Amino acid sequence: MMTLKLFGIIFFCGLLSPSQEVLSGLSCAVSPGAMQNVLSDAMLQNGLLQQHLQGLVLPNIMGEGGLLNSPTSITGLHLVRVRLPKLSVVLLPGIGVQLTIAAKLELSGNCLVGLLSELIDILVDVNITANIKCTNFESGTVQVVIEDCLCILGAIKIKLLAGLLSLSVNEIVLNQLTATLPGLLCPVVDIVVNLVNIQLLGTLNAVIPVGTAGTIHYRLASLPFTSGLFLGLDLDGAVKQVGGSIIPHDSSPSTLPPLLDKLLVLGLRQSFLNAALSLLIQIPPQTYACTPEVFSGASHLQEAITTLVPAGCSTCHGTSPLSIKLTLSGNPLILLEENKATVELSVMIQVFIKHLDGSILNLLLLKADLGLNARVSIAGGRLVLGLSLG
Repeated sequence: MMTLKLFGIIFFCGLLSPSQEVLSGLSCAVSPGAMQNVLSDAMLQNGLLQQHLQGLVLPNIMGEGGLLNSPTSITGLHLVRVRLPKLSVVLLPGIGVQLTIAAKLELSGNCLVGLLSELIDILVDVNITANIKCTNFESGTVQVVIEDCLCILGAIKIKLLAGLLSLSVNEIVLNQLTATLPGLLCPVVDIVVNLVNIQLLGTLNAVIPVGTAGTIHYRLASLPFTSGLFLGLDLDGAVKQVGGSIIPHDSSPSTLPPLLDKLLVLGLRQSFLNAALSLLIQIPPQTYACTPEVFSGASHLQEAITTLVPAGCSTCHGTSPLSIKLTLSGNPLILLEENKATVELSVMIQVFIKHLDGSILNLLLLKADLGLNARVSIAGGRLVLGLSLG
């Protein structure tokens, strides 16, 4: 059994985090659930949205009336923390992605009602919905644009330390926050979405070294596209040998099966895998010393060879140890069929005798085509190809 780690799978094209690696030369269909997981990790779990919300500059709230019909002012209002943020994703066919963020904002400030000054705490439910589309594709990058950002305020709870609160104060706070918060929150979401876009697209344009044999450079091949069921991505890559020569392959997108109950479907073209395997399978010539004691069948091979050698040849004793040398010939090919994958390798088999003086007597030179059964799996975030003789 020979196991080859082909390349890391990253990101967005998947079930994985944005810090991991992605395949090149593939077509990818991502379900809304997978996108939701990735975006939630990128925006909420690492605190990126919360961090940028902390920088909100909230205006003072001024209003007439209040307790005992005195003027009311709330100054120094700031965000204390963001409670229970939750993100959801809906795909808009032919347009992009609709992103919704629901959260509770805990605000605090100083409240002056008449001659009474004390701390005020405000808890407000917010629901932010933004339509996100990709545009301006160029050289593997796209621009992310937010359209129709809508911020709706839900329940608002206000608490003064002294507990003295009139309905007019509640109304003043509600009116002021309804007028100001949407204009503050939507720009923050725009900034965070663009930061996440840079982070994720960075995983879709990279050069991965393949040992010392060469590199695979992959990037986005076209604008992402959406249906009601999935987000589609076409990626393409250049497979380069050491020295810069490119191994050609068909770069047209693959046809993908439906997602059904899966979060992610990846499609690789056979031609791309062949180009990648040319780099990955770099097997140096292998030489094996074969004697009847250690190589089953070698004695029969020697008997057969002695019958082919002239009896008067003093250098061709049947008791001389045989050696077998295997050399990879040409590039490997992978053949993909339904529920089956086969890797074809061409090897040169050289049977020879090496004398004590270092001279070599070739007895047999044979070209053999090997068919290897391929077992494909994903382990540790990597696409793994296990090969075994059929």
